[in-house]
Amino acid sequence: MKSPLMMMLVAFAATSMSHAQTVTTAEGQAALLASADSKLQANKKLVYDMYREVLLGGRADLVDRYFTVEYLQHNPNVASGRDALAKFIRGSRPERPVNPTITLPLITIMAERDLVLVVTQRPMRDEGGEGYVTSWFDLFRIADGRIAEHWDPALKSAAMLRFDPNSVPEALSAIEAETAKDEKKPGGDPER
Repeated sequence: MKSPLMMMLVAFAATSMSHAQTVTTAEGQAALLASADSKLQANKKLVYDMYREVLLGGRADLVDRYFTVEYLQHNPNVASGRDALAKFIRGSRPERPVNPTITLPLITIMAERDLVLVVTQRPMRDEGGEGYVTSWFDLFRIADGRIAEHWDPALKSAAMLRFDPNSVPEALSAIEAETAKDEKKPGGDPER
């Protein structure tokens, strides 16, 4: 039997990313954290705050607040362990002021059992340099009020070791501007 989270993922993956709406307002993001189940709501809030403070804010000094010592990392570019994560954060992004919302193009946050899924848009470039937008999934397992495990679709890459998620909005804007410019050209593809 498929889990409800797996069924949600399949349904979500079937939706075209070009039609996905991002949630940017504090009210909209707060609504994503709401749940009738207080445990699921607490788990979503834990991941949301960690995302803002550690991943986006570059606050490696806060990993103790959010992660277990034995934290398991399934991204092939980052070693497991809370200390290894702190080292990765320090080496991949500067410390910044923490924003009250997730500043990435956030699509949704879902929780089921001890898992929390964060879905964002991610601008990429193909081998020819053509920009496109895809989805990025971060799945976290929570244990005793801390993040114990993480999965994402990252491939092993030296570039990923230096990836700063704060570059996503600017890169997304550049790709959208390129796409709009191409559509205005004679013979441009309006369906792209």
